[in-house]
Amino acid sequence: MDITIRRSQTADAAAMAQLMSHPEVLPGLLQLPHASTEQWEQRLKNNLTPGGTDLPLVAVTGGEVVGSAGLHAAGPALRRRHVMHLGLAVAPQAQGRGVGKALMAALIDYADNWGQVLRIELGVFVDNERALKLYQRFGFEIEGRQRAYALRAGRYVDSYAMARLHPNPPGWG
Repeated sequence: MDITIRRSQTADAAAMAQLMSHPEVLPGLLQLPHASTEQWEQRLKNNLTPGGTDLPLVAVTGGEVVGSAGLHAAGPALRRRHVMHLGLAVAPQAQGRGVGKALMAALIDYADNWGQVLRIELGVFVDNERALKLYQRFGFEIEGRQRAYALRAGRYVDSYAMARLHPNPPGWG
């Protein structure tokens, strides 16, 4: 499978709305159902703000957006500027075909070599075994279990808090 990883664009709004609301993708995310193209267009426009620190990426194969991933600032606190949150989604037809791996590799390269990121955090539902394996392959460790973390299809589900520290933080000289 030929996979191209690139920064998301406002023209991806319809594809993002479709990906994030797919019935096999939505349960693994904190997104809400029925997102519109207009909502995604606004979110993608916000990512283009000059000086922004977020890194929103998409995976494209055959001209179709089949995955999305991003690093997002942990918040405005000066003492947490070394931390970013990670999110990832892959279309069902592209799962198990290297899309998640390619997106993760691009995010990790950015974080370790360009973004001054020491710590990457994420949350993953405890029953999402495929995602857990992917994250662990990239050095993420479970730091705790968050009980009744989110409502999913009418039931509260647990989530793991996971993080990865830069394995060889940059030095000087």
